[in-house]
Amino acid sequence: MDRNSLLAFLLIAVIIFLMPEYYKLVYPSTPGADSLFVDSEEKIEELPLLDLNIAPPPSPNKPEETARSFSVRTNLYTAEISAINGGSIASFVLHNYALNDSERVELIDNNNVNNLMVGFRSIDGDDISLSGGWVADNDYDINIYERETTVTFHKVFDDKQISRSLTFYPNKYIIDINVDLSEIQRWVSQGVSTVSWPGGLPLTEPNKKDEQVYYQAMVFQGDETYTPKPQKPAQAKLERMDYPTDWIAIRTKYFITALVPQKQAPGSQILAIQENGDIRFDVGLYFDVSRPFLSTLYIGPLEYSRIKQLGKNVDRIMNFGWAFIRPISKIVHWFLIFLYKYIPNYGFVLLVFSVLVKILVYPLTAKSYASTKKMQAIQPMLNELREKHKNDQKKFAQAQMALFKEHGVNPLSGCVPILLQMPLLFALFTVFRSSIELRGSPFIFWIKDLSRPDAVFNLGINIPLYGDQVAILPILMGITMFLQMKLMPTPQSGGQQKYMMYFMNGFFVLIFNQFPSGLVLYYTLFNVLTILQQKYLTPQSSLEVPGRSP
Repeated sequence: MDRNSLLAFLLIAVIIFLMPEYYKLVYPSTPGADSLFVDSEEKIEELPLLDLNIAPPPSPNKPEETARSFSVRTNLYTAEISAINGGSIASFVLHNYALNDSERVELIDNNNVNNLMVGFRSIDGDDISLSGGWVADNDYDINIYERETTVTFHKVFDDKQISRSLTFYPNKYIIDINVDLSEIQRWVSQGVSTVSWPGGLPLTEPNKKDEQVYYQAMVFQGDETYTPKPQKPAQAKLERMDYPTDWIAIRTKYFITALVPQKQAPGSQILAIQENGDIRFDVGLYFDVSRPFLSTLYIGPLEYSRIKQLGKNVDRIMNFGWAFIRPISKIVHWFLIFLYKYIPNYGFVLLVFSVLVKILVYPLTAKSYASTKKMQAIQPMLNELREKHKNDQKKFAQAQMALFKEHGVNPLSGCVPILLQMPLLFALFTVFRSSIELRGSPFIFWIKDLSRPDAVFNLGINIPLYGDQVAILPILMGITMFLQMKLMPTPQSGGQQKYMMYFMNGFFVLIFNQFPSGLVLYYTLFNVLTILQQKYLTPQSSLEVPGRSP
C-alpha cells in the first residue's frame, strides 16, 4: 500500500473516531435565542415568560380533584391518559420496540410524566397552571384498531368552561391536540398561553454515554434550527424565543417527541440542564387563546418516513451527516429499507448491500490498485534517482517527475479513488450507526442486535477507547484488513509502512469494538469482497508499467 493510500485510511479512521463529537456540533449553540435572528418588523409583541415548573393551585372556585385515567390501545402502542393538564400521557409503551428481553420501550418516566402542561400568566401577574379539575367525556379504556377516536376534556375556570381534545389514530404515532381557552381570554395576560413538555425523554439504550451524544432538544424557527447546550443548574435559564415557531422537539438516539402546531406558534421556550451527568430538557409553545390552538404531538420512533410525513422540515432532526453527504445518506437509508422488503433480515441485507457497493466502486479501486502496482514497479529506479541526486533536491524532483511522465504514473491516482469514496463511507457510517431499523434486528449465530456491539463476554474493567467488552466482529474485521494489506502491492522499501499497517489494524479493532455490529459487519463483508477482488478480479496485465520489460 502506497503512502497516499495509508494517509487516506488514517484520515478516515480519525474522522470516524471523532464523529461523535461532530454530532454535538451539528447545531452550534448560541448564548441566547435572540442571537439567532435579526430584528425585523415581523417580530411580535414580547410575550410573558412562563415558568410552568411552578404549579400554583387552580382557581379557588374549583377544588383540586383526584385525576382519573384510562388506557388507549392502538396497533402501535398502549398509552395511559391522565385527566391532569386536560390529558397528559402517563404511560406510552411501544409494541414494536423492546427495551430488553421482557419489556417494551416506555417513553414516559418520572421526569416527563407531567407533560402537555397548559398555563398562562394572569392580568394580575400570577402564573396560573391549568393542571387540575379536568373531566373527560369518557372514563373507560379505548381500543383503536380501525379508525381514529377523539376524547375531550373539560374544565370550569372562574365559571367559564375551557376544553382540550386528543385524537388518536390506529396506525400512527401522532396525537392531534385541540386546546380552547377562548372563554377566559380576558384573564390571560397579552392573550398568550403555553403548552409545554418538561422532562425530556428517558434514555433507552445500554450505552448511555453514546446515546447522550444524540440526546437534544430543538426549536425550528425561520428555517433555522436551534439546539441549546445543557448548562449547570446555576447557569441554566429558560430561553424565550418570541418569533414564529414551526415546531419544537426532544430526541434521543432512536425516539422523539415533537409538538408541531397546525399554524406557526407565536413563540417558544426551551430549557437545558445538566447535573451529575444527567440531562434534562423542557420545551414549550406559545399560542393565542383567542381561538382554538391546533397542534400535532408525535411521540414514537425516529422512522424517517413517519417523521417526513409531519412536514414543516421536522425531518431536519434526523441524523444524515453534513449537508454534502445528506443526499447520499438518504439514498443509502432508502435502499436498505427497500432491500428489507425482499430480504427480511438486515444482516443479509447488509451482505447484499456490500456486494452492490463493491460493484459500484470497483472501477475506482481497480484504478487505485493499478496505480499502486506501477509505483511499486518504478520504486527501484526512484531509489536510484534519490541516491544520485541526494545532495540536490531540485534535480531529484525534476528527475522524479520525468520518470513518472515516462512510465505514465500519477502519484495521486492511488489516493484520489479513495478520497472519492469518502462521502459514501461517511454516509454509510452515519446511517448504520443511528438507523432505528437496525435496532433489535438479529443476524445469525451470536449477533443478536445489529445496533449494538456483538459482545460475547465482559472484561470487568473499562479500557480507554476499547470499552469493557470483547466483540468478535471487530477482530474479524482486523483480520480481513491485515489480509487485504498483505495482498496490496507495497514499495520495496516499505518497512516503515508495514508497521503503519499493523498500527492501523490495531487502531480499527480498538475503536470499532464499541460500534454497532451492523456497521462492523458491513465493513468486514466489504473487506472480504476487496480481498477477492485483489486476488481474482484484478488483471495483472493492466498493472504493467509501460516501457519497462519484466
